[in-house]
Amino acid sequence: MPMKNFLSYFLQGLILFIPLIITAVILVQVFNIFESLFSFLGFSPSIFLNTLFGLGLTLGFVTLLGVLASSFVFKQIFNYFEDKLEHAPFIRHIYSPVKDFTNAFVGNKKRFNKPVLVLTNPAANIQEIGFITQEILKDFNIPDKVAVYLPFSYSLSGKVIIVPKENIEPLSAVAADAMKFVLSGGVTDVD
Repeated sequence: MPMKNFLSYFLQGLILFIPLIITAVILVQVFNIFESLFSFLGFSPSIFLNTLFGLGLTLGFVTLLGVLASSFVFKQIFNYFEDKLEHAPFIRHIYSPVKDFTNAFVGNKKRFNKPVLVLTNPAANIQEIGFITQEILKDFNIPDKVAVYLPFSYSLSGKVIIVPKENIEPLSAVAADAMKFVLSGGVTDVD
């Protein structure tokens, strides 16, 4: 087998192997987290069964919270405690951003649903894909500009920029596809 063929096969193997390994490592880490959380329960001598039971218990608890959250009484109680958390020193700096970030992706107030192209470098005509998060910036007294979140590739982080409305152009794409495209560094195929 010539060296060129070997290198070609090796690279093709890497393309298949790397995503599988990264996925497996993430799944093992999640399993290890649940194992450490629920190994103290000890319902059976098997750590694996204890972990599965703990995972099932967690899924059930989260689902029960979702059911309760849709009831009026629980919603009032939760709003009271949430208000206390959002005003507690130090805790509010953790709880509020995490809550807002979670709501932006999966809550009723999804924020990343307006994909746009943003002209970030007019001299070089460079545009970036972003998501409008605030169309009216009255809290900051900034007229005629919008807040746009620019996600970073291969990361769940990003930055918020304030740009004039004329520097953005709506993107005719499904928001989830646009986010997937940016997070993958532009290498994923969009359906």
